[in-house]
Amino acid sequence: MGRFPIADEELSKIVICRKCKARNKKGTEKCRKCGSSALRPKTKDLRAKKA
Repeated sequence: MGRFPIADEELSKIVICRKCKARNKKGTEKCRKCGSSALRPKTKDLRAKKA
């Protein structure tokens, strides 16, 4: 993960809407913006930059 464990902990409390890309709290059932139930957890690993 990252260098900052507190920041990593906060990022794990976020879910992302697959439809409108809004950030939502972890325990929600539906998106706060569009009402969709298609939510995914925030990606926790760092991706390598393309050269």
